[in-house]
Amino acid sequence: MIDTTATLGDLVTDDPRRARVLEGYGLDYCCGGQRSLAQAASAKGLDADAIAEALDLPDREDTPDWQSFGLTGLVDHILGTHHAYLWDELGPLGSLVDKVYSVHGERHPELASVREDYAALANDLAQHLMKEERILFPAIKAQDAQEESGFGCGVDGPIRQMMYEHDAAGEILARLRETTSDYAVPEDACMSYRQMMFRLQTLEQDLHQHIHKENNVLFPRTLAEQPA
Repeated sequence: MIDTTATLGDLVTDDPRRARVLEGYGLDYCCGGQRSLAQAASAKGLDADAIAEALDLPDREDTPDWQSFGLTGLVDHILGTHHAYLWDELGPLGSLVDKVYSVHGERHPELASVREDYAALANDLAQHLMKEERILFPAIKAQDAQEESGFGCGVDGPIRQMMYEHDAAGEILARLRETTSDYAVPEDACMSYRQMMFRLQTLEQDLHQHIHKENNVLFPRTLAEQPA
């Protein structure tokens, strides 16, 4: 039986399939990954024991390769998997959101909010990725190699800033999900509209995994392994 005092982040790290279960209950395992299952369920008025039962999945999968990586390997994994995806997707998806708004905005006024929130998210993420790639990740790699990073104050401050920015991205994602009624496709939706909803939901899922790997795995390991 799953321990309801375990944190959401640890539960997903232990078995990544649990991410989908938690998302089904509307529980945030990435930005809110440090909360226990009991705390998170209570905040939403849910039955923690029932969720624990749903999380007790059969036929446990093999541990993902990335969990065995050192700090440098984990940074490279995040860069190659999640940063690369975002750099490829943010611009084209923004163009698609604009196109759908221009065609369907009159019949679906909520698309104005979708367009505004997506533009804010894409802008924030672009700046966030650059800060990680130019400042934090090189400092983590230098620490892992026991080299001087040139970053005199250590990684504590940058990590706190990145986690704050993760929270801000999570809030925008929550608004997008609410505005689109969980990415529901309206009856009059064209193929572009359907693609937009699918790709927004895919972006959300990838960001949840991305933030989880940083907040609940990379950053705690980095702080724990800092030299005295």
